Amino acid sequence: MLKPLKWLGQLRPLLKTSVLTLLLISLSLGLSGAWWDFGQDSPEKDQNKRESLLPKGEAITDPTTLLRYSLPFENYPARKLQRSIEDIGLQLRGKRWGPINRDVKDASRVLNSQRDELLANTPEENREQVEALLPEIKENVNELREIVDKRDISQVWITRRNILQQLDDLEALLVAEFPFEVPEEYSDLPQLKGRATVEVETNKGNLTVIADGYSAPISAGNFVDLVDRGFYDGLEFNRVNDFAVQTGDPPGPEEGFIDPETGEYRSIPLEILVRGDEKPIYGATLEQLGRYQDQPVLPFSADGAVAIARPSSDPNGGSSQFFFFKFDSELTPPGNNFMDGRYAVFGYTVEGEEILEDIKEGDKMISATVVNGLQNLERPNATQTVANSDDDTTS
Repeated sequence: MLKPLKWLGQLRPLLKTSVLTLLLISLSLGLSGAWWDFGQDSPEKDQNKRESLLPKGEAITDPTTLLRYSLPFENYPARKLQRSIEDIGLQLRGKRWGPINRDVKDASRVLNSQRDELLANTPEENREQVEALLPEIKENVNELREIVDKRDISQVWITRRNILQQLDDLEALLVAEFPFEVPEEYSDLPQLKGRATVEVETNKGNLTVIADGYSAPISAGNFVDLVDRGFYDGLEFNRVNDFAVQTGDPPGPEEGFIDPETGEYRSIPLEILVRGDEKPIYGATLEQLGRYQDQPVLPFSADGAVAIARPSSDPNGGSSQFFFFKFDSELTPPGNNFMDGRYAVFGYTVEGEEILEDIKEGDKMISATVVNGLQNLERPNATQTVANSDDDTTS
């Protein structure tokens, strides 16, 4: 039997990249499906350097972890506690029990000796909730230590997940205020000043999306506003390929949302918050700005990243259409792909992303519902839709 030639294996990445390039070109030919932009404009000379880069090969691919790191709060002990619990997952895949024990000890040390520091920057209105949550987290970390001693892998995963969910609640309570002012020129657009959770029902299954207004207030605000209006209910997935699932194209000639109050097409600017920057960049790709090495706070490194679709020639031409990104470590490697800086992620799919592989063109988004965080939506000079009375989430 002939053995496969070595050079064929070496060519595989190049062939896959060529396939992606062809897909990008073909997708940019249609108007409604013209998401992909190759940055033909000349870059500007000035470059804003961000403080640090994530090491290549170590990019975060878990959506909930990305959402944790994008929360705007400064509390070193909380971040240290988070990193210790997250690292257990990495070490557990290799059954490296020594590092796992160190991670648990580090987490215990933070909870036992740095309680005052954990509370130091807590907003006063959230302090009571944080004080009540810390003993619960400590109890679970102590339980985790016992499970690690028994080397019960399945229970370690379960307890770690429970602690991370508690940390999500804790860190949300540490956010003091919205971190920046959105430019006045966009005051006529909905803005999400926090986060919101959206449940999406499709004919292939359900998805849970968290929209992150802390990093993309206009993009996330537009999405949540349209969900709350029922705009997406019943719309088809109008474009599906190997790396994205797109929807939001309404029936008729229009390719976006027409505001019933103004009769005009709602245009959404490209909005990208770069790591190390205080506020998002609007209206231009990072490539157009010459910021080739910068990485967004919300990258395309997780399966089910949710982003605004737009015409290839207009960074500010997005509206109602958006897409779910299907992550591929070879086609779109984290930290080095075609998407970051050209398109605006505004949230992540945190449950149900596996059904994206089953969705075909013509399948439907039966309904989309805001189940949490609607009170964080600010509409411009318009009648506010009454939020769910049970929805008292602050992040």
